[in-house]
Amino acid sequence: MSIELRVPQLPESVSDATILSWHKQPGESVSQDETLVDLETDKVVLEVPAPQDGVLTEIRFKVGETVQAEDVLALMEAGKAAAAASSAPAESEAAAAEEAPVLSPAVRRLVNESGIDPTTIKGSGKNGRIVKADVEAAIAAQPTQSAAQPAAAAAAPAPAAPEGRIEERVPMTRLRKRVAERLVEAQHTAAILTTFNEVNLQAVSNLRVTYRESFEKKHDVRLGFMSFFVKAAVEALKQFPIINATMDGDDILYHGYFDIGIAVSSPRGLVVPILRDADQLSFAAIEQRIREYGEKAKQGTLSYDDLTGGTFSITNGGVFGSMLSTPILNPPQSAILGMHSIQQRPMVEKGEIVIRPMMYLALSYDHRIIDGRDAVQFLVTIKQLLEDPSRLLLEI
Repeated sequence: MSIELRVPQLPESVSDATILSWHKQPGESVSQDETLVDLETDKVVLEVPAPQDGVLTEIRFKVGETVQAEDVLALMEAGKAAAAASSAPAESEAAAAEEAPVLSPAVRRLVNESGIDPTTIKGSGKNGRIVKADVEAAIAAQPTQSAAQPAAAAAAPAPAAPEGRIEERVPMTRLRKRVAERLVEAQHTAAILTTFNEVNLQAVSNLRVTYRESFEKKHDVRLGFMSFFVKAAVEALKQFPIINATMDGDDILYHGYFDIGIAVSSPRGLVVPILRDADQLSFAAIEQRIREYGEKAKQGTLSYDDLTGGTFSITNGGVFGSMLSTPILNPPQSAILGMHSIQQRPMVEKGEIVIRPMMYLALSYDHRIIDGRDAVQFLVTIKQLLEDPSRLLLEI
């Protein structure tokens, strides 16, 4: 019996997808739920599995082509008999296939590019799953000559400019193109202004040192700075609801909930998963969600639901060493908070010079609906909450 393999339904905000890679070719046998093709959208990579055991008989779209929901991607002949009749691999190959580890799209691409046998890699992810860092460590551990061969092979087709200078043209991923479009859109449609302040993180640092071990022992997650910033942002948003609002035509839409986007770097580019109802989350729950999102981003397994929505965002350029920046809005949100590197700097307290862990903060906002006074006071409120974190517990 012939079965059509179709593009799954896409969310309203996503009109199409691009064929990223085929894992099977016509004539090869497939097993039920085995991934046949990866589809790249503006936000995530979708894995399309085989609905039944059988044989892939026809592929209708090549890698790089664009497809829409319900398009027929391929045809397959269903049934175990068909699978057995196909040119099945030898028993040793079949056994190896059964033992092959499950890989996310991003990890699978890295494995294919490096030529490393994934069965030789010990996974450090959940349930022993191989993550991108595991593959990178395996690449680094290879002998110099063998590690250089794939890179040399990849660089070979690149045209050489005069005097041996090399150039390589690489198509942007759909995610990168979408990020570019949204950033340009934000610059063209919003009146973006940025206000700055600095915060003394000595009190937060003291809390982390005092309760780090007991917190991690109880909650199985590290007590980081981000949970303090999320909590402070939520309390400040309650005091200044216009910062949590968005423009809707000629109206201002106020949100009675706090869905905080946390900018995360992934192999495919910057993504912003959402901490939904952040006002109802504990410090531990915030840290756990952020850790989960970080792992998903590395493995390429973030879902549409993880990335959809958000009323306010926080980005931490400090993890890359940034001292100061002007973050760009994440439309349709009206404001974004930028964190930066923590630096030990001399400060004056009660007439004396002391060394304190200081961080510059930046708030970019849409001046069409947010006045400078509200933006400045919002940022000052975050500063006050972080410099006296007991206020976070008392919600004052």
